[in-house]
Amino acid sequence: MSKREKLLEQLEAKFSATGQDLDTHLEGLLAANYITYWDYIKTDALLSLQQQRTSYPDEMVFIMYHQVNELLFKMMLWEIEQVSKNENLTVDFFAEKLYRVSRYVDVLASSFEVMGDGMSMDQYQKFRHTLTPASGFQSAQYRKIEFASTELINLIDNRYRATIDRNTPYSHAFEHLYWQAAGKDFATGKKNMLLTNFEDKYSKDFLRFMKEYNETNLWSKFKSLPEDTRSDVKLLNAMRHYDHTMNVRWVMAHYTAAGKYLAKPDGSVEEATGGSDWRKYMLPKYQKRIFFPELWSQNELDNWGIDNLEGYTQL
Repeated sequence: MSKREKLLEQLEAKFSATGQDLDTHLEGLLAANYITYWDYIKTDALLSLQQQRTSYPDEMVFIMYHQVNELLFKMMLWEIEQVSKNENLTVDFFAEKLYRVSRYVDVLASSFEVMGDGMSMDQYQKFRHTLTPASGFQSAQYRKIEFASTELINLIDNRYRATIDRNTPYSHAFEHLYWQAAGKDFATGKKNMLLTNFEDKYSKDFLRFMKEYNETNLWSKFKSLPEDTRSDVKLLNAMRHYDHTMNVRWVMAHYTAAGKYLAKPDGSVEEATGGSDWRKYMLPKYQKRIFFPELWSQNELDNWGIDNLEGYTQL
């Protein structure tokens, strides 16, 4: 049997299994146009999504930079989902996916050079005010990456992490997530527009996502592995690399870039466009966002965001 005959036999079997007529599909293939790069990638649609609010040229850089971030976030979620839904998880598959995700975060961290050195300070200070009360804080995909990476307790505001009831409803846990500090007065419960707009748009989706990944997040999937595989050095280093890259390296790159553009001559800093106290929830040493806390020594945990800003020791 020739290769073509074998292919036709396989096609016949495929379409017959679903009650489809192969000849009809072959006639459709005969009539179809060849695919092009621009149609497959949707280039025209992609390049039409940059809509400036001002005439300052560097606003276009700002928009495209954040759109690239969102595409990278989607790539990260795509890889994490494959681990989450895998019921026959192996060490090699887990480690491979984590290193893929970490490489995407590496790109994100290094890309802040585009923000740090790629925009005019004067232009930014002018067009940024047209963005109020929007903020990069309102990236829903970034929050989903956090939910999909670790148990909710590790995302609770550090001030309440030790005392909050671990069996609390998702809605209660949501109100005590670390990033609520960016727009909420915990003494009064009052939230600013940055946070209320964000929650009005995404809170229902977040609560659904929190439930979906409650037992299938990366940390839970790791703990469900057989005990002997959890000691695999390759996997442990992949976990630690992702944790540090996401929660220290990328965050500090973001923090440094923000500080450059928001710094005032007297040494103080301006509020973010959304009005958030961005330093309170961003710096790793304050909130100690750690996805996989049991994979770090007590000394590493105590000095998180202090001693490990430049890197960490592999196992």
